[in-house]
Amino acid sequence: MQRNKELHDFLLDKAEQLTEEWYESLDKTGGGVYASNDPEVIRTLKAQNFEFHQHLCKVFVMEKSSFFQEFDEWIMNVASDPEHLNTPTHLIMREFIRVRNQYMVFIDEFIQNQTKLVRQNKIDLWKTVIIEAIDVVMTRVVEEKHNHLNKRIDEQENTINELSSPVIDLSNGKALLPLVGEIDTFRASSILENTLAKCTEKNTNHLYIDLSGVYLVDTMVAQQIFQLINALKLIGVETTMSGIRPEIAHTAVHLGIDFGNISITPTLAKAFSLPN
Repeated sequence: MQRNKELHDFLLDKAEQLTEEWYESLDKTGGGVYASNDPEVIRTLKAQNFEFHQHLCKVFVMEKSSFFQEFDEWIMNVASDPEHLNTPTHLIMREFIRVRNQYMVFIDEFIQNQTKLVRQNKIDLWKTVIIEAIDVVMTRVVEEKHNHLNKRIDEQENTINELSSPVIDLSNGKALLPLVGEIDTFRASSILENTLAKCTEKNTNHLYIDLSGVYLVDTMVAQQIFQLINALKLIGVETTMSGIRPEIAHTAVHLGIDFGNISITPTLAKAFSLPN
């Protein structure tokens, strides 16, 4: 235990040197946070690295679960850091491996400075502990980075879906849903969900759905469009459809969808001119 404490103290004293040597040997052409010339980004990067060393050396003096629990805040901060999120994951892993090699060198230096012989099994244990700790931290950082990126992608997809199916306020409880482009099954489902929510939020009583910009739908999508109309009716929203292209009409007829109870006009201008 005394030797563990001595190694901890030795590595803690070397933390600043570890950070400076690591940054000086850094490949700054690889991209991401490691290639930044921004003084503030560099300062933050060094501070993160220095804090890493302050945590890591405690692996020799702390109980394992407590050690990783204490490390978790650092892991979450780095994994959610915008600069690291924009850095290729393989470069982040490369730097963890380089730091791991640094520790192997410093452990050897510590051993050489000892007046008493250190047994090989003890040396092997120290190195194994460091390797395993860094591997766990590296894996957690990569995992949390992946989670944050997926969350960002989901948020972007939600924004895109909302923008691709905008419910535009008109007047007197009327609104317009202009649909443009190809509608696949996923987008159709998003349109249904978003439109129902927006109509409820805006207290819409009449929705104009314009399909003149839609060139291609499959049978599943056609079904969902008409499901939207039925769902709107259930929440008290009347609908008028305009701009149905022949291909969509053909698909709807093929599916046996009844147009009888649906207000349909050839153009949006015609829909607006109808009395309500």
